[in-house]
Amino acid sequence: LPDVISYITTISACRKGEQWQHALGLFVGMQQVELLPDVISHRSTISACGDGGEWQHALGLFVGMQQVELLPDVISHRSTISACGDGGEWQRALGLFVGMQRMELLPDVISY
Repeated sequence: LPDVISYITTISACRKGEQWQHALGLFVGMQQVELLPDVISHRSTISACGDGGEWQHALGLFVGMQQVELLPDVISHRSTISACGDGGEWQRALGLFVGMQRMELLPDVISY
């Protein structure tokens, strides 16, 4: 059976192929086979959805991380900020940026 790393690799391939729907399906499928998505699988799926213009899904995945007690890292924040910004949701992007600072995560050059 595939492990978490196999799923992450395939989700990343879907992102590169601009197939956010398949990436999201794989993410959901992980849980159906009782694999627990980690921070990397979340952020890979967030990026795939963001690249596909699906800021709502990206934001939902980001919020979902916190609901399962995973701490979003700088890359997770940055990917979600980018997805919201690209979707014209600048207020949400700004809120995520401020939230990053509240969590004492140092934004990198790309975050700005």
